[in-house]
Amino acid sequence: MAAYGAVTAAYWAFMLTDGALRMLVLLHFHTLGFSPVQLAYLFVFYEIAGIVTNLSAGWVAARFGLTRTLYAGLTLQVLALVALAGLDPAWSITVSVVYVMLVQGVSGVAKDLAKMSSKSAVKLLAPTEGDGLFRWVALLTGSKNAVKGLGFLLGAALLGTFGFVPSVLVMAAVLAVILVAVLLRMPDGLPKGRKDAKFTDVWSKNRNINWLSFARVFLFGARDVWFVVGIPVYFYAVLSDGTEAGNRQTFFLIGSFMALWIILYGAVQAFAPRVLRAAHRSEADLVKDARTWVAALCVIPGGLAALVWLAGTPVAWLTWTLVIGLLVFGAVFAVNSALHSYLILAFTQDDRVTMDVGFYYMANAAGRLLGTVLSGLSYQIGGLSLCLATAAVMLALSAFGAGQLRAQPKPFPFVGL
Repeated sequence: MAAYGAVTAAYWAFMLTDGALRMLVLLHFHTLGFSPVQLAYLFVFYEIAGIVTNLSAGWVAARFGLTRTLYAGLTLQVLALVALAGLDPAWSITVSVVYVMLVQGVSGVAKDLAKMSSKSAVKLLAPTEGDGLFRWVALLTGSKNAVKGLGFLLGAALLGTFGFVPSVLVMAAVLAVILVAVLLRMPDGLPKGRKDAKFTDVWSKNRNINWLSFARVFLFGARDVWFVVGIPVYFYAVLSDGTEAGNRQTFFLIGSFMALWIILYGAVQAFAPRVLRAAHRSEADLVKDARTWVAALCVIPGGLAALVWLAGTPVAWLTWTLVIGLLVFGAVFAVNSALHSYLILAFTQDDRVTMDVGFYYMANAAGRLLGTVLSGLSYQIGGLSLCLATAAVMLALSAFGAGQLRAQPKPFPFVGL
């Protein structure tokens, strides 16, 4: 329990700065005149780094230990924040884009080292009785996303109040203090690594893990295709009057919506075992739910895309409908995500957990990369309606992948929550 608490605290601290940094970068560079495609480019290396990092980090953790990859993730995030503060306003847009892309790449490596370490630790530390694994992973993932949601609000508030450079330096200092505290207080209990771990073992031979990873690519791509660029830029166009005061107010409103979305997402994730009545159902039932819930999710962006297209221009009723519809999307998405997070740990074995989780989160990062690129492109080509329609298509592909999952042959004893 002490090790689980330390890992969770470190993960919370990291995700608070991760959410704040995303909001700072997006809004700051949008006000500097970056186009939707250029804004998407800022996050491309972040997601590419996630693909490479997750593929290799599982082996690194298996070889050298989970605590080392966790500490490395926190350290790299501090360095990325400090480097971002060195951005020179006198640089051209091209140079600025390249510089921020590279720094975001370092931040992407940091995030996925921390994520892989934390999620793998749950598999090894969670109680084996009943639905303990589902509850522990749902609590970690849900609370992490709630904290990240606060980070979105924090980033928007810091940008509007203090500006870009002071904000990233403050976050770097706070995270550095937390890193030192975790280094000093981390208890024993996590694996130290094993010398016989081979890099070739990162490629999963488990059919379920491969299909779950396929479904994960399109699930998270469907979220980021409207979340990364489409909705923030749309809301900015609708809400801002172009003045400095108007921008500050718009930053706060956009940050508040993004924060609310992530916090709702995290809260529903944490309660997903209760929503699904997991304590009283078999693994086969939960595997079927993975297909059913993503099929239901597909309907929401499809309907919203039709409304945006029919409305033609932004109007008040459309904006409110989007807010409500996307919050509903967030709740249903959270159940899907929690199911995936549980199933990857249920499908893997203890001796392969870091490598299978790394492979799975490589797929997660690939989906985020695909969604990020399509977010800028689809918004530039067809506006928000095309972003949402693209999300619906990606969810249909995720449902196909989830439909290929099969329950493990072993019995699955769920008893009371």
